[in-house]
Amino acid sequence: MIGFYDYTVVLTYLSMLSATTGIMLCLNDIGHPYLGMFFLMFCGLCDAFDGKVARTKKNRTEQMKKFGIQIDSLSDLVAFGVLPACIGIAMLRSSIEFSIFPDFRFLHLADKSTIIKIILTMIAVLYALAAMIRLAYFNVLEEERQKADKKGEALKTYIGLPVTSAALVFPTILLVHIFSKADLTLLYFVFLAVVGFLFVSRIQVKKPTMKGILIMIVVGAVEAAALAFVFIVMRRQ
Repeated sequence: MIGFYDYTVVLTYLSMLSATTGIMLCLNDIGHPYLGMFFLMFCGLCDAFDGKVARTKKNRTEQMKKFGIQIDSLSDLVAFGVLPACIGIAMLRSSIEFSIFPDFRFLHLADKSTIIKIILTMIAVLYALAAMIRLAYFNVLEEERQKADKKGEALKTYIGLPVTSAALVFPTILLVHIFSKADLTLLYFVFLAVVGFLFVSRIQVKKPTMKGILIMIVVGAVEAAALAFVFIVMRRQ
């Protein structure tokens, strides 16, 4: 078989499988953005460590390194570009009816006009496009930097917001969406537009240290626990 299958690529493969599963859940029937969000956060967890795991193998060939870079970007496009857009579409197709928490249920939305649906769908599509452009541009710059930097020093800042930030931004909106007892579907799409713009902007973002990564993992774990709590205590009608 073509490709590589050692332990250095396992996390990237798992991220891709998780993202694809989340997309399928979001686009199935009414769509389930909240289950999709679990898979998005798992992708974020895999991405936090895939590079570090890969670098533990000292005898990687140049071909293996380039393969790892390619599959990482392709997986990130699906996980942090396409999946958040699909979660937004799932929110557009379904809503929450509240009585008293945790008594709520999912409903089909029929009250949004066709024009609004088209506009929000375009935002989701453009968000995925922005993620692709950001990843491709980063790969080009990184390749040029590595050729110029003979010392092999790690990158200290990013140009544009990294796409992996989606794993923390959008779960937060989903939690507010549930606990505020308000339909924040439009807010989700506003964030899709803003985050997508930041992907292709020229803002300087400092690369997080290991301490920063651990803090983000803890925040993600809290968000995942809160979403899990919702699913455990809610009663479907």
